[in-house]
Amino acid sequence: MTYAFPPLPPTVLEPMVRRALDEDFGNSGDVTANLLIPETSQGALFMRARENGVIAGMQAAIMTYALVDPNVKFAVKCPDGTPVKAGTVIATLEGPTRALLAAERTALNFLGRMSGIASLTAHYVNRVEGLPVRIAATRKTTPGLRALEKRAVLAGGGWTHRQSLSDAIMIKDNHIALAGGIDKALTAIKARADHMTRISVEVDTLEQLQKALLHHPDVVLLDNMSPDILREAVNIVKHNKGRRPTLEASGGVNLTTVRPIAESGIDVISIGALTHSAPNFDIGMDAK
Repeated sequence: MTYAFPPLPPTVLEPMVRRALDEDFGNSGDVTANLLIPETSQGALFMRARENGVIAGMQAAIMTYALVDPNVKFAVKCPDGTPVKAGTVIATLEGPTRALLAAERTALNFLGRMSGIASLTAHYVNRVEGLPVRIAATRKTTPGLRALEKRAVLAGGGWTHRQSLSDAIMIKDNHIALAGGIDKALTAIKARADHMTRISVEVDTLEQLQKALLHHPDVVLLDNMSPDILREAVNIVKHNKGRRPTLEASGGVNLTTVRPIAESGIDVISIGALTHSAPNFDIGMDAK
């Protein structure tokens, strides 16, 4: 299945790509290509997946070439969210040979990183197929690349969670400890929060859950709970007389445990590994 979602705004994406190009070009650009390839030379390259997975990061790759030389023609064969097999041509490029070579590594770095995230996300999504649960990313992203990495999670069929600290109120364990307890933390937040801002609170015991429910939060994050304890938590919320919050599970999630966690009845499973531990996806650039 291919997922359709809007591109990142250029004002968000372009600084990321420019930083990557600045890092790779140094002070003199591609000295190898400039010495070896005639300035007027034209060529063609093919991007191929070297393994099975899901493509992401294509927008960054396109912009990489556009900034290096707008005369490069970049034809996308597999847009973000496309499942591919090893050997699939995902894009073709034609234009000035020097530009094709100079931008190659930066473009492939973006595609490999983002496709790795999308592919890992797809593995998790497939493990919970048929269950009414969302697989979500966290803020455990590469500094400076969050928007791209979160979009790669979308390409893999996942959800993005908070984009930043300003998106929603999320009261975690250290907030609770420093505020003097869960009751004090939630009372203070509800007294001061804007009415448009959703409130999430993290709990690691069923006792904390019961206290949190008295304050009617929008989301309760159930941290590092076993599937059996999660079922108890779901049952407590089911029989609670107040408004039912969204229940999110986090901690101890891997490809083996994700299905039992999902079967407990929670709504969302947030997984830091989608972005902080995704392996690179192998994509090659070939002259034929």
